Amino acid sequence: MKKWLIPVIILVVIAFGLYRWAVGFNNTAVKLKETSTQAWGNVESAYQRRNDLIGNLVKTVQGAADFERGTLTDVINARAKATSVTIDPSNITPEQLSQFNQAQGGLSSALSRLLVTVERYPDLKANQNFLELQSQLEGTENRINVARDRFNATVQPYNQHIKIFPNSILAGVFHFQELAYFKADAGAENAPDVNFDFDK
Repeated sequence: MKKWLIPVIILVVIAFGLYRWAVGFNNTAVKLKETSTQAWGNVESAYQRRNDLIGNLVKTVQGAADFERGTLTDVINARAKATSVTIDPSNITPEQLSQFNQAQGGLSSALSRLLVTVERYPDLKANQNFLELQSQLEGTENRINVARDRFNATVQPYNQHIKIFPNSILAGVFHFQELAYFKADAGAENAPDVNFDFDK
């Protein structure tokens, strides 16, 4: 065997090993990111369902002739703002997620004030359509929490995959960026408990 073949064979083996590593890293990162993107779609779907229910709730409340218009307007404006905030699922940054959370939190707050105000309207509290919408909203809030938790659970393995060494080297080369997690809003631990049950 010629001496020059030995270093060539070594270089070919090294190059093949690096190629396999890069392909393996890239394919795994793509799969993990797609899983996160799908999970984000479920989050958006849950929030969209809530927005649709709130729209129907507003229409029902508008039927009460003497209902406080300011409270209703706050909900309508907050809903419009919440639906205007969009996120690119392929690049969810902490800033985007913070803006999204802030808009959705504003809608939750306005909705809470609306439901508290309804206490003063016995006819509205007894409205079957209103009660059904309330029940659906409560279920949707639970779906949102589950969807957010599942999204976070898919982000963790993706972020871990692209951040551990030596994968972190290839992450920059292939432009894989860390995805943001859902976090509780500031002061959420002190948030008031909204009671959806008006039958008491």
